[in-house]
Amino acid sequence: MRQPPPAHRSLAGTGSLAGTGSRIDGALAAIRSIGGLRRHEVSRYAVMLSFLPSPPANGFHIGPLFIHAYGLAYVVGVIAAIVITRRRWEALGGKKELVYEIAMWGFPAGLVGGRIYFDITTPSQMPQHWWGPFAIWDGGLGIWGGIALAAVVSIWRLRRRGVNVGMFMDAVAPALLVAQAIGRIGNYFNQELFGLPTKLPWGLEISPAHRPPGYAAFATFNPTFLYELIWDLLLAFALVQLGKRTKVKAPGLFALYVAGYSFARLGEEQLRIDYSEYVLGMRLNFFVALVLCITGLVWFVGIQRGWTLPRPRLRSRSRATANQ
Repeated sequence: MRQPPPAHRSLAGTGSLAGTGSRIDGALAAIRSIGGLRRHEVSRYAVMLSFLPSPPANGFHIGPLFIHAYGLAYVVGVIAAIVITRRRWEALGGKKELVYEIAMWGFPAGLVGGRIYFDITTPSQMPQHWWGPFAIWDGGLGIWGGIALAAVVSIWRLRRRGVNVGMFMDAVAPALLVAQAIGRIGNYFNQELFGLPTKLPWGLEISPAHRPPGYAAFATFNPTFLYELIWDLLLAFALVQLGKRTKVKAPGLFALYVAGYSFARLGEEQLRIDYSEYVLGMRLNFFVALVLCITGLVWFVGIQRGWTLPRPRLRSRSRATANQ
């Protein structure tokens, strides 16, 4: 057990008043020295916590196998999406087996679509090997490409099963956001998708090997993937509450998912400094996000108001022949 300072022991161990003043002064000096040490320790820890440290590695070994954190985060995100969608779909009277079937088709489709989008929009960022276009373990999945192809394949399967597509899309919308949030943790371990340099307390430390050209002198950057992670979870919560408290025509929640996620990317693209193609001085994905945000909002309004797409009128053969 830690002993009290000598001044405390001598003061406590005497009944005489002689020299009490000097002993008290010694006790106070000891207390001040201890307080100063604590302030020093607090100051040191405050410096340590003034930024988010970079990870020591982007994965770990299990025997001879190396598990990439990015891939693991993707798998965990998919599992979370399946669990959430299953609960929401069963609450609507659906069967969980359908959720599993759609996941079996949608998961690989999302991987393929996400990688195709990345390869098309950032071809120079592919590893310079024959396997470069397929190297998803190094990151490089465009979320919009993944969602687009997964949605097309899933809708095809739902129609074959005769299921209400809109209701299923609304059930899966919050789950997709949670999956995306978990997937962003993989970006942390890959030290990617960060933004401009910052001195904010939550600035992310990036190792020199991962800093883009022109930013070698900076140590901490905006963790834009963390901003997106937080936004995704908040938006998922908002969609769930909106579905519970109001009557939203399906697939209105999915339309808001498209609009809401894209809205966040408008701001994120202003901060990110990773490689990107530029159009009119702006990052390509900024314009993609802008188009999808507007499309999602218009789609939502159209669903709630019951808009339908006009169908072309075909003239009868007799009338067409008479006009020739």
